[in-house]
Amino acid sequence: MASEAEVLSVGGPHGQREVRISSPGRVLWPERGITKLDLARYLVDVGEPFVAANGDRPLSLQRFPEGIDGEQYFSKNPPKGAPEYVRSVMVVYPSGRSHPQLVIDEPAGAVWAVQMNTVVFHPWASRAGNTDNPDQLRIDLDPQPGTDFDDAVPAALELRAVLAEAGLTAFVKTSGSRGLHVFAPIEPTREFLEVRHGVIAAARELERRMPDRVTTSWWKEERGERVFVDFNQANRDRTMAGAYSPRALAHAPVSCPLEWEELERTDPKTLTIGTVPGRLAATGDPWANMHAHPGTIDELLRWWERDAAAGLGELPFPPDFPKMPGEPTRVQPSRARKDG
Repeated sequence: MASEAEVLSVGGPHGQREVRISSPGRVLWPERGITKLDLARYLVDVGEPFVAANGDRPLSLQRFPEGIDGEQYFSKNPPKGAPEYVRSVMVVYPSGRSHPQLVIDEPAGAVWAVQMNTVVFHPWASRAGNTDNPDQLRIDLDPQPGTDFDDAVPAALELRAVLAEAGLTAFVKTSGSRGLHVFAPIEPTREFLEVRHGVIAAARELERRMPDRVTTSWWKEERGERVFVDFNQANRDRTMAGAYSPRALAHAPVSCPLEWEELERTDPKTLTIGTVPGRLAATGDPWANMHAHPGTIDELLRWWERDAAAGLGELPFPPDFPKMPGEPTRVQPSRARKDG
């Protein structure tokens, strides 16, 4: 007997594609009863802005074969049997190893990824044609225990001002959880380490202005009830959920671009797979013109050099990275004091 399946017709730059969705009734979000077919239809509805935000970039797929409460894994290179409209690009990881990574260029590619049980899409900050040089500066504002989305909002607004002083135009989206992601388009002329230094410079300036509400402390024991500016998300092969990507949380939220003017009145819990298509149809995509006027990180790098001259140098890298020049010890402060 033939297995249950649905075929969706997905529009795109090369006309209609027919994408087969097997096991369409598989429930991915049990609390909401949202199925694999529901998710595929969501990607059809938001296809154009989704591809504008996440297409033409190395992409990692966070896949949940049994739904969000089951096992998950990350997939980077295109699986066997990928359709001809899905491609790959060679990237270099922090270890120095090279490997092909998935790239999508049209909505059918995103819908096909749902067929592969993808729930969350994680794009690189660089494009497929120049993978070593990001064209987006990205800053993750991560509320720590004791803080929430409402604490991230004033931090994001002040960060927007900081970036404007550095000559950059900032864009904002919900993380899909409790935080906010602030992006700025940049010319792809600097490699990842330099962009990371620019992010650290901006983060330190934000911390100076909001010391009781924002922290750049890598070690959790030092963060307190503040919003952490996660500078390590700017590293090579470090990604966050893309714009319009669903998240694997019970109420099926979406990482949703916003206008700055609506940020203070936004409840991120209302931005879900069920509501975002209607929002897009009614108000359009706040990120539609993001890359019309990219800036540079030259001023941020001047801030980095100023801070380095004052004794504020490199910060810790993620534990799976090789030891980096100038990096402080990777021992949490309480353990260092105990060992000392």
